[in-house]
Amino acid sequence: MKLSKPLQELFDETGAIARFTGWFFHEAFRPPLQTKEFIRQCFRIGYKSLPLIGLTGFIMGLVLTLQLRPTLVLYGVQAKLPDMVSLSIVREIGPVISALIFAGKIGSSIGAELGSMRVTEQIDAMDVSGTNPFKYLVVTRVLAATFMLPVLTILSDSVGIYGSYLGINIRSTMSLSLYSTHVFNILNFSDCIPAFIKTFFFGFAVGIIGCYMGYNTRNGTEGVGRSANSAVVISSLLVFIIDLVVVQITDILGYN
Repeated sequence: MKLSKPLQELFDETGAIARFTGWFFHEAFRPPLQTKEFIRQCFRIGYKSLPLIGLTGFIMGLVLTLQLRPTLVLYGVQAKLPDMVSLSIVREIGPVISALIFAGKIGSSIGAELGSMRVTEQIDAMDVSGTNPFKYLVVTRVLAATFMLPVLTILSDSVGIYGSYLGINIRSTMSLSLYSTHVFNILNFSDCIPAFIKTFFFGFAVGIIGCYMGYNTRNGTEGVGRSANSAVVISSLLVFIIDLVVVQITDILGYN
């Protein structure tokens, strides 16, 4: 049976991404390791994303608290507001929102940067000069994205929970010690560990898709813009797919 053209293109693109991912694992841990470039990418990808991720987490916690409070007051369970907000942020909202912001900022940045290097033949020049462009450009960025997103998510969750505390004190009064007691009583390792682990997969997906799109850019400057846009769209979609799979796995294992 002959497949339609869009479906055929989808399978071709999926196969190309799978081959690119296999190439990454083949090159990732073979010497020489680009340690200095990896550290530099960790600084660029992680440290320079702190303000955006932190601000997003703070607003997320504040708004979620203000939105939930009227409903909980209606049913007389407003005392459970810290429990609900902290559990929601740590288990689901924090990791996913942080990953989507990360995909928008870092995925597009990597796609545009490598795309520009491809169309200006800088990658070809590195290859001719004897440097392994894949290891230097792709491996370092993917590893940096994989390890930095979990750190950023922890920051986002922490700031979001504090934003929730401020949101509660806008309409009522609750001491920080009482609020912390509620938060730490409701959270346990079965909530934190699966949510933390899946951020590694989110970071890897953002890094590998951004690098794939940029590394395989064609058609000049127009292709650079298309690569950056595709990197954001596809990596954001993968975040949701990975999250769905992880939720199903944790449900089967009894963590939900």
